[in-house]
Amino acid sequence: MRVLIVEDNEAIARDIGEHLEQAGYVVDYAFDGEEADFKGFTEDYDAVILDLGLPKVDGLTVLRNWRAEGRTFPVLVLTARGSWQERVAGIDAGGDDYVVKPFEMEEVLARLRAIIRRSRGLASPIIRIGPLELDTRAARAILHGKALDLTPLEYRLLGYLAHHQERAVPRMELMEHIYEGDTDRNPNTLDVLVGRLRRKIGPGFIQTRRGHGYMLVNPEGENSCA
Repeated sequence: MRVLIVEDNEAIARDIGEHLEQAGYVVDYAFDGEEADFKGFTEDYDAVILDLGLPKVDGLTVLRNWRAEGRTFPVLVLTARGSWQERVAGIDAGGDDYVVKPFEMEEVLARLRAIIRRSRGLASPIIRIGPLELDTRAARAILHGKALDLTPLEYRLLGYLAHHQERAVPRMELMEHIYEGDTDRNPNTLDVLVGRLRRKIGPGFIQTRRGHGYMLVNPEGENSCA
């Protein structure tokens, strides 16, 4: 999952980013409204964490611009303590949820997980694909009741496919959402990664749709999300 953090205080932004990376996210940054506006229009993020008090262009304007142009990624708004008007304005402008500064990182992570789930039509933090379970709170995968030993990159791949199950995800889209930077965005590298993950979760879960990409399915029948 690729997340954009928009915060003009670089120390706060990096602290949030470090916690998100530890939780399995790929993170981009924008430190003013102009940069945020540009990145939101040119990149397909899974979610955005947006501070409203930004230099150059304020966060509300950025958010309204995104929504007016059809950018639908979920947005978690950061607001100042005691400013209920700011929270209302953020939601009315198209924000999906908000966190009040100063905040606890666990709350940020929980609300981020929730808005991403809702954007995919998932009600629970546990995503089930037959005997395979993905616990998005703990960033772990469980197969037949046993935890899988996945690398962070393998988990990001499985997590992205799980959030888009029953849809063939193009290889380029996968590379953009699971790799940091541009250095590893190589189709051959992705194929090797998919092969490693298949060996760990077993056959049948990840299907190759030639010309379309990879799809995560339940080899035993219907997928479900508790």
